[in-house]
Amino acid sequence: MGPPSSSNIVLRMVIIDNDPENLGLLRSTLATEPVEVFTATAESEGLDLVRSTRPHVVLLGVETQPLGGIQTLEKILEMDPGIDVIFMSTHYSTESAIEAIQRGACDYLMKPVPVVKLVVKIGELLANARLRQHSRELDCELVDAFQFEGMVGRSPLMLEVFRKIHRVARHFRTVLLTGETGTGKELAARALYRLGPRASGPFVACNCSAWSESLLETELFGCVKGAFTGAIQDRKGIFEYANGGTLMLDEIGEVSLPTQARLLRVLENQEIQRVGSPIVHNVDVRIIAATSRNLPAMVAQNKFREDLYYRLSMMEIRLPALADRKEDLPLLERYMLHSFAAKSNKQIRGLTRRVQALLSRYSWPGNIRELENVIGHACIMTEADIIDIRDLPEHLRGGQDSANLSPGKEEIIPLDEIQRRYTRRVVDQLQNKAQAADLLGISRTKLYRLLAEPDAKSEKTGRDIL
Repeated sequence: MGPPSSSNIVLRMVIIDNDPENLGLLRSTLATEPVEVFTATAESEGLDLVRSTRPHVVLLGVETQPLGGIQTLEKILEMDPGIDVIFMSTHYSTESAIEAIQRGACDYLMKPVPVVKLVVKIGELLANARLRQHSRELDCELVDAFQFEGMVGRSPLMLEVFRKIHRVARHFRTVLLTGETGTGKELAARALYRLGPRASGPFVACNCSAWSESLLETELFGCVKGAFTGAIQDRKGIFEYANGGTLMLDEIGEVSLPTQARLLRVLENQEIQRVGSPIVHNVDVRIIAATSRNLPAMVAQNKFREDLYYRLSMMEIRLPALADRKEDLPLLERYMLHSFAAKSNKQIRGLTRRVQALLSRYSWPGNIRELENVIGHACIMTEADIIDIRDLPEHLRGGQDSANLSPGKEEIIPLDEIQRRYTRRVVDQLQNKAQAADLLGISRTKLYRLLAEPDAKSEKTGRDIL
């Protein structure tokens, strides 16, 4: 059964107060309102009710509460930052009211609580609850409306990506997907495959950076028995396994020049030779190449074959960085929340406003993959049904540098240097290079190369900028 419609929400309220006269007055006042009321006369009993009923509102009598109700308020908001807490007191003071509101209370009322004022307040809170529910319903509808083959976006940049994929899918022989690490190039590749005429054929993905030069040739083209030490039998390569289907060559910029020459022959003639064999095998494979490297710059530096680049880039689709499509953040957050909540078997309603604001200011150097990591971490860590700051990874909770939260003040630096900095930060945080490579979606070989390369700024100043 899905969530209740915004039109038929009943406000759940917990009242914590040891004054029986006040409890009786509140019950009679709320009897005709669309409110489900639960009452408790002690803090421990009241907190148990909050935990079990997940109310929208808590009315808190403060005289008998620890530290004038502030401690109880903090415990309630720790369970669910989305609860509206209203203080009630027979001894009003401006100082206590200001402190309560600064700590997260939404109002401070004098006892006996004025009936008219309480009814108006209930109406406002009910309207807000319905508005939030309606917003969640719209978010779900928008996610469905702007989801394209596993990718989510409504920004002009992503709509253009979707349009290109849709138009190219039925006709391409080769496509080049470019963009920073973590922007979703494999998702785009799978969309091209599923929408094309060979969706019934195999889809094979190969991360070219995961293999040494000799091993990559064997992986791609296969080998014959005795071709080299350890070749104890004939073996098919990935091209043969992908015959009649689609092959994704990820991190094509990491391929050596000799292997590039062999790839060019396949693209031109649709022919392969297993390592150690003179026999030519014909293959019919669509190629999707992907890279986070600047291939034109590598061509200029004689690190990538110009003829292979032009053969691959007849149709190029660039995946935008998340920082360039911030308008997609709410949709992506809702999509990932739903996915991770289902996997962890939790009912998670959304993010607090302060979390949404923080995530919107962050520069996302790891792009979609980093956002997925952050939302997944928060879904695992949260004990409430709404994610708050405390559920986020440490570098977002407060250990982050100001540049990441202030895009307008960011230093302008090359993309390769951003990747090096972010890789080192992830390694420092995880203290495990294998886990860091898995999280970043790169091979350990590439991870070690990035860690070994100096930063431009550290070369100039003689110190590590991280």
